[in-house]
Amino acid sequence: MEQFDQIIKTISLTMGAAWASGINLYAAILVLGLLGVTENIVLPQGLEILMNPLVIGAAGLMYVVEFFVDKIPGVDTGWDTIHTFVRIPAGVLLAAGAVGDVNPAVAVAAAILGGGLAAGSHATKAGSRLLINASPEPVSNWTASVLEDIAVISGLWAALYHPVFFLFLLVVFICFALWLLPKIWQGIKKMFKLIKGFFRKNAKSVDSL
Repeated sequence: MEQFDQIIKTISLTMGAAWASGINLYAAILVLGLLGVTENIVLPQGLEILMNPLVIGAAGLMYVVEFFVDKIPGVDTGWDTIHTFVRIPAGVLLAAGAVGDVNPAVAVAAAILGGGLAAGSHATKAGSRLLINASPEPVSNWTASVLEDIAVISGLWAALYHPVFFLFLLVVFICFALWLLPKIWQGIKKMFKLIKGFFRKNAKSVDSL
């Protein structure tokens, strides 16, 4: 029974770290690093590097930067686009590191699943924020950003201290993302179609002068 509990905890940490990295990588690293340094949790050997003061300091600095950048409509979309090449690979590394010193095949499997989960959570965040930015008011953007930060911190807390509950919520999130992502894609296509039509209309107006 104890071995089963340990497996559940490892899976929860692995998937929790990957999921969180897709939404706010720096918050995820900062939370894990601080919890490890304060001995609230024992990080696997593969994640002990997160307790290094330089890593914590860098993650803290970048979290502060992202905290403000992520709340500026339009700028946040550019930030998310750039971080497509950061969050997903980081999700792979965090997931692989979270399984500890095990069979290489297990680490590779964790990396694959972690990368997929990080990609899914990142796509859900970036796509929904792109649609939110179509609204002229900034309140919904700020609200979404704050809720994302809260979700990452509370999600990691649940993954570490209530793994079964977190895994249940993760399944709910995956089902929700599978339902939402096609709708986000359709919304993005419709938005770009409207923008294209707007510029075509203006171009015709200029030509007619």
